[in-house]
Amino acid sequence: MKYYIKLALILFIFCAVASGILAYVNTLTASVIAERKAQEEISTREELIPGAVFTEAKTADGTSYFVANNPETKEVLGYSFISEEIGYSSTLRTMVGVDKDFNVLAIRVIDQAETPGLGANCVLESFTHQFTGMNKDNLKVDKDGGAVKSLSGATITSRAIANSIRNSILAVQSELATGVSQ
Repeated sequence: MKYYIKLALILFIFCAVASGILAYVNTLTASVIAERKAQEEISTREELIPGAVFTEAKTADGTSYFVANNPETKEVLGYSFISEEIGYSSTLRTMVGVDKDFNVLAIRVIDQAETPGLGANCVLESFTHQFTGMNKDNLKVDKDGGAVKSLSGATITSRAIANSIRNSILAVQSELATGVSQ
């Protein structure tokens, strides 16, 4: 019996030391990871609406979106926001750039953990490019009567991206219509 208690105690010590080291490394890298993620979002936003200067605004429920302005004339070029929805196996985060009439300029899936070879293909340009020029009315997958061609074997992922973009456009339009953005 003493032998098993000794083994359990040794295992406990190894686990405690390993957990402590992992926690320490996490505290060292958390700020670096957050900073890189923020920089990636800025560069992606600039890719979606090139040449614009962005100012952050918030909806009444606290969701952030960015107003893209022409740096010289200050004219509104469009809006950028991150839309999220649960897909087949993960939360899909998509950064969207729309013009001032809320037609999609471009999208970029920035975070996903969908099934490799199926839903994970949502990051490919062959899928994301089809959203260019769409408005909220045709942002539905083909199986729902819309214009978005679903990924083969990943309709849930395709539907989640299309629905999240449409819902985010409606939220930003509603916010701008009420005129209470900050």
